[in-house]
Amino acid sequence: MAAVDSVLVIGGGVAGAATAILLADAGVSVDLVEMKPDVTALGSGITLQGNALRVLRELAVLDECLVQGYAADQLVIRAPDPAATVVATLTEHRSGGPDLPASMGMYRPDLARVLMGRAERAGVKTRFSTTVQDLEQDPSGVDVRFTDGSTGRYDLVVGADGLRSWTRRLLDVPLETRSVGMGIWRVFAPRPAEVVSSEAVYGGRCYIAGYTPTSESSLYAFLVEDAQDRTTITDEEKVAVVRDLAGSYGGPWREILEAITDPAAINYTWFEEHLLDAPWHRGRVVLVGDAAHTCPPTLAQGAAQALEDAAVLVELLLSADVLDDDLLSAFTARRLPRVREVVEASVQLARWQLAHEQGDVPALMGRIAQLTSTRA
Repeated sequence: MAAVDSVLVIGGGVAGAATAILLADAGVSVDLVEMKPDVTALGSGITLQGNALRVLRELAVLDECLVQGYAADQLVIRAPDPAATVVATLTEHRSGGPDLPASMGMYRPDLARVLMGRAERAGVKTRFSTTVQDLEQDPSGVDVRFTDGSTGRYDLVVGADGLRSWTRRLLDVPLETRSVGMGIWRVFAPRPAEVVSSEAVYGGRCYIAGYTPTSESSLYAFLVEDAQDRTTITDEEKVAVVRDLAGSYGGPWREILEAITDPAAINYTWFEEHLLDAPWHRGRVVLVGDAAHTCPPTLAQGAAQALEDAAVLVELLLSADVLDDDLLSAFTARRLPRVREVVEASVQLARWQLAHEQGDVPALMGRIAQLTSTRA
């Protein structure tokens, strides 16, 4: 018997969709609200490490994702010289287990569609263009008023509404989101035939210039610079800036450069970080994913940690008969040390790059690989 019969999930991103699917599969009545008007996702591509693939398998969407995405086991490092000389070809650790690829690249909107389609099949009742206006709690439940004027009552509310979480604000949970000091351009583009795994160049005009295949025909390329205010840049300027940066790199970048023409295929964000201290809940409302923690993508663990949040929370909810403070505190206690180590390691990598320091990157990455190889 589950500790809950009815749950509201706020946010249809990776953490929210995964939580909703796992609960609905177990027979829990789940409502999901998403403030966007349809299934979408900001960005061009996403890298999902092995521990993320492990949860996607639990969600019964891994096969579909592998068909649409692009799995690989290697990382190619190139030099920032005109020939883009290959410095090393590294075999990546299979943190999801020996039967799963080390990582997979995927077009973000495709991942969003796969997850929300699976949620619908599981019986999750989803409403778009809707979020929570306010909520009131008592010892037995949460009364919610939505922005469309409707109301509902739930045993539990899960705030999975991202970095700028409105749920967090409703709960008056203070959390400072800090810029790490880097900004990243991401571009969705055709995949050159020679690109069969993630590749990265460290140095040159950018801290990192790289790309990851997202399907047989596509990839997302990225260029990391000092964080800048790019909010007023025009579409023409956006294309010009990215082409200028990409044009300073050789190898496959030359072919990628030719495809950088559409401003709609380009987005720019800052590397940011925050981590909520315990507890991650207030009464019967709990925060997961970016609402509780976010880190720069230097270890590509953002989506993986969000998926792990969902899996652990639902495991605890389904293994108990009663929802109480002890259960939700146990969720934070199980997740916080692991997430803290990932966030701190991700930020440390960025700081070394910003300072042009030769930190012990292999040791750091090995430690995180070992950590994420164990189940959350």
